[in-house]
Amino acid sequence: MMPLFWIVSRQLAEIAEQMATSKKVITREEWEKRLNDVKIRKEDMNKLVMNFLVTEGYVEVAEKFRMESGTQPDIDLATITDRMAVKKAVQCGNVEDAIEKVNDLNPEILDTNPQIFFHLQQQRLIELIRNGKVEEALEFAQEELAPRGEENQSFLEELERTVSLLAFEDVSNCPVGELLDMSQRLKTASEVNAAILTSQSHEKDPKLPSLLKMLIWAQNQLDEKAAYPRINDLLNATLEDPAV
Repeated sequence: MMPLFWIVSRQLAEIAEQMATSKKVITREEWEKRLNDVKIRKEDMNKLVMNFLVTEGYVEVAEKFRMESGTQPDIDLATITDRMAVKKAVQCGNVEDAIEKVNDLNPEILDTNPQIFFHLQQQRLIELIRNGKVEEALEFAQEELAPRGEENQSFLEELERTVSLLAFEDVSNCPVGELLDMSQRLKTASEVNAAILTSQSHEKDPKLPSLLKMLIWAQNQLDEKAAYPRINDLLNATLEDPAV
């Protein structure tokens, strides 16, 4: 299936070529007529929706959508539940549990992705520091992370940043205090989620955000040639008349 965003961008480019050798104002009526001439199969739209649901882990919604639309996912929906369990464990700070679940899914994921394994171990160190287990944190850093830092300079730098948290009683004044933010857990969880998807021969990112980025890019290109009803509100996809 030709990626949907390429279809959309190609159609927008064709519209621009047909209607604007020099910049002109295109009315809403004329623009809507042109857009209505763009034919996108419902099957392709359904696949785009299913791709988003599967990649983001909405297993119950994906199953319901499969039954209602007849669109088959490209992976076993049962594996989504296992993948989301890993993601949730990391987001809750239960890193040891997450590592165990990843290995249950596919031990090769961490064996072949040293960076992801290091980041999981780094997150485990962060959780020890968060819980005030200073001695345990230092021992863990020395035994589990320091040897990896000796082999990889970037790992060493990340380890040093993490350990520096211990030097501050008030982490709000720590220059690397963001490591204790929820965003750090989410970052690690997202990285692990992407690795699991890749191991299942599935795209690690949903197509829908790429489509929206392509829409914004295409509109920016078209702005140079014509004034036309633009989609500025991506949430509601409403057309806004051009300023004239």
